[in-house]
Parts: sequence; structure tokens; C-alpha cells
Amino acid sequence: MTPLRIGNASGFYGDRFDAMREMLTGGELDVLTGDYLAELTMLILGRDRLKDPAAGYARTFLRQLEECLGLAHERGVRIVTNAGGLNPAGLADAVTQLAGRLGIPVRVAHVTGDDLTAAYPGTLAAHAYLGGFGIAEGLRAGADVVVTGRVTDAALVTGPAAAHFGWTPQDHDRLAGAVVAGHVLECGAQATGGNYAFFRDGDVRRPGFPLAELHEDGGCVITKHPGTGGFVDVGTVTAQLLYETAGARYAGPDVTTRLDTVRLSQEGPDRVRIEGVRGEAPPPTLKVGLNRLGGFRNEVVFVLTGLDVEAKAALVREQLEPALAEVSDVRWELARTDRPDAPTEETASALLRLVVRDPDQEVAGRALSGAAVELALASYPGFHVLAPPGKGSPYGVFEDVYVPHGGVDHGAVLHDGRRIPVPPPQDTRALDDVPEPPLPEPLPPGPVTRAPLGLVAGARSGDKGGNANVGVWARTDDAWRWLAHELTADRFRELIPESRELTVVRHVLPNLRALDFVVEGILGAGVAARHRFDPQAKALGEWLRSRHLDIPEALL
Repeated sequence: MTPLRIGNASGFYGDRFDAMREMLTGGELDVLTGDYLAELTMLILGRDRLKDPAAGYARTFLRQLEECLGLAHERGVRIVTNAGGLNPAGLADAVTQLAGRLGIPVRVAHVTGDDLTAAYPGTLAAHAYLGGFGIAEGLRAGADVVVTGRVTDAALVTGPAAAHFGWTPQDHDRLAGAVVAGHVLECGAQATGGNYAFFRDGDVRRPGFPLAELHEDGGCVITKHPGTGGFVDVGTVTAQLLYETAGARYAGPDVTTRLDTVRLSQEGPDRVRIEGVRGEAPPPTLKVGLNRLGGFRNEVVFVLTGLDVEAKAALVREQLEPALAEVSDVRWELARTDRPDAPTEETASALLRLVVRDPDQEVAGRALSGAAVELALASYPGFHVLAPPGKGSPYGVFEDVYVPHGGVDHGAVLHDGRRIPVPPPQDTRALDDVPEPPLPEPLPPGPVTRAPLGLVAGARSGDKGGNANVGVWARTDDAWRWLAHELTADRFRELIPESRELTVVRHVLPNLRALDFVVEGILGAGVAARHRFDPQAKALGEWLRSRHLDIPEALL
């Protein structure tokens, strides 16, 4: 059977606007997907909906479609997107109206059942992560565009694949293969050299967007349109496979995918084959993401220039202590960006960052807007700030809970108003840990050199609620033999001091020559709370790669 060619044109709300046109005109496609949702996006859309009940979806998608709906229709490309956010029915109606205005005969379906906000009072948005079979029902009924709310990112691929190949919920291995393809595609250019540890291996000034040639058995080839920027190799695909995962069992509503069974091979230039993926019945519950307002946040960054940086920081902290006494959460961070005998004022300066949070906007605002500004002529020498503090802005808190599959009313609403229900899976399996596989033989003893980890290993990191994951992989078998024994959970804590008082769990994935670390609680209440300097842990892996270890000279 001819493979199903599924491309991606968006990895987040705000991604490259022209990507939809580029993907439709750059080569052959059967399905074009767009991923617009993330934990933070759901909070943003929830705030939009507070102002306007008709809002709640990604308006960028509509503007892209106005340019590209005719192209998709001419080329027979179906479009599947989660841009519906909190209001998939509203976006489906808007797409139908757009098609009518443009004179394009398009059938639009949308997926329902994810919105559980009414069951969780006090939340801005509470949405279950649905699987791909609602999408599949819409496509089987002839939809040209399928709009969803909160589905798993990989569902944008499992749905079209199930519809095209006739898969059932019991086809666990095939579905798992599609989940892996979907996970590689979901973040767009991260699969084609974007945000890649070894970015100097190719030209990544404007990476193209990825596509998967998906086969009936669930295997696929990851590639990109000819002539587009970036590159696709085993490393770029490995990096994306490790992104925001946790362990060998990657649970989803359609299937639990065994990431420890994934095999990658370079089939040719910009072509990576994925095969051997095994799947298991999904867990008995669905994840539900809860977004609520946590209070109000304010921030000011003091610039400390030249000598006595520590003493200057201590002075301003002592001066502000009385004004901060009523604030429920106060965080100070001193970033020593200064250098001795610096050739520029900027490189002679350190940054002292003060962040306050409080349920009361007036408290969060008054603590900084008055007290900090009043120090302008009465504090350390050279006093100034990067920007004046504001009145305090709302911040969000994310948490997840779980409900049985039967606790949602999953379904597809067709262009003619008919609704097709999607039953919960018949088979489920509770998640448990996979026993750690045997490690490779260690390298024989030899001379070592103190050097950065990143000389022999790549990494990619990201957020999952309040946790962060850091995937680390070796590029050669010998580097893997060293990495698997050297980078233990204890060594990770040693290299990343923030994690020393936290739970760090290490997962071993030998097929990928990779280790996946989950750092529990490092992000507090999630990205919307902006708990730390890097609130989504995007650069945590690069920090790890910059740390020095005793590395065998044979690897350098």
C-alpha cells in the first residue's frame, strides 16, 4: 500500500506563519497537521474566553487558512489541527464560513468531549487529552478539515493513519508506530535541525518543516520537502523522540508506546527510517490538564555594575525587606554576568532579579512599583533597573488529574451536524515501570581529560507540568558505553545543583543510546507560574552539556 504522507505546519501557537503555504506547495502531501496547543496556550485561550465567550481558539490558523484553503483543496490535502483549543465548534463554524466566502466546497468536522471545565469549579480550562479516533471518524465521513480541542499531539497523526489504513483500537503496534511519527512531527522544525545540540552539522538558518511517510504496518520514514532548509538525521530524530517524554512506556489515550523498542536508521540524505515500534493497551485513565489563575506576579531586575556586586545586592535586598513583608512569595536571583576589568559597561554588570507573587494584585503591584522605584536615588552606586515594575500581572497554575476513559463523551461532529460517538477502548493496561535493561560493557580504563559533556553527547529538555525532562544521547557506541555508566542520577544531581534536593529518575533507552532524566518539581506549578529563570526548562539540557566531567580521551 502507498505510504500516507503526513506533514506538519505548526509546532506551537505563534509558529512560522508561512509554513502552511510552504508545506502545501513544497511537495506531495496527503494530510497536513498543525499543533497549536500547549499547557501555557490553554491558559492564554482561557483568558481570551473570559473576555469573549466566542473566542478560545487559535485565530492565526484562520488567517493561514484564508491564504491556503484553496491550495489544499486543489491538491487534495486534508487538514487536521488542534487549533480549536477551547472552542473547536466555534473554529469549525468559522472555517465553514470562510470556505463559503471563498467559494471552496469544504466539509468541516470537529471533535468534542475534551472539555471538562464544568466539572472542576475554579478552573479557567479543564480538558482531557483525547486520542485520534474522533479525528478518524471525521475523516472517514469525508471531512476535508478536522478541528479538535485538546487531543494528544500525536493524535493528529494516529487519527489520519487509523482512517487511511483502517486500523482499530486493538492495532497497538501500528498505533504505537504512528504515535512515534506524531511525536517526531509535533514540534515542527525541532525534527529538522531546529533547537538541535549539534546545529553546526547543517544549515539551520531556516529549517523546513518535517513530514512522515507512514506505512500500513506503523513504520515510517521521517523526511522533509526537497530544497527546504535544515536537515533530518538520526540525531535530530533522536532529540525530538526524547523531548518531553518520561521512560520507556509513553502513555497515551490510544496506546502505550514502548520507546525502548524504537529503531532508527539513516536511509539516505534527510531520510530516517523508524521501525520495530511495539505498543501496549493504553492505561485505564485519561490525563486532564487543569489551568487556573494562581494570583499575580511582578518583577524587577536591578543592574549592579563594577565593584562590590555582592554587597550592592545585599544592600538592595535589605532596603526592600520591609515592603516585601506582606508578599506571600518572594524570590531573588543574582546572575553574575559581570567580568573583571570589563571592556564595556554591559559586561561589567550583574543582574539581580526580584520576582514576587501574591493572590492580591495590589500587594504584588505595590511591593515593587512603589518601593523599588523609590530607591532610585537612595541605594547602591550606579542604581538602575532594566525596566520599571508594573502593577502585577496574572499568572497561571497547571496541574493534571486523571479520569476513566468513560468519563468523557468523545465524539466527532460532521459537517451536516450528525455526531458519531467514539467508544472508550475495550482493552486497557495499568502502567508500571519497565525493568532497567542491562547496560553495555564499560570502556576499558584509559587516560581522561576534563571537558564538557556536550563534546560527546547531545541533549534536549522540556517541561511536563512542574517536572522537567532531560534526554541525553550518545552519537557513537563507545560514547554510549561511557555515558551509560558515568551519567547516573547522582551524577546528574551533582552537575545540576538545582536538582540536588529533588527526585531525579533515570530511564535507560539502549536502542537510542540514550538516557532520559525526569526532574520532579523543578518547575514548581508549571510554565504559566514562571517559577524559575528558564520556566519551560528549554535550556536545561544545554546547561548539562556545558558541565565538565572526566571524559576518556579516546572519545575526544
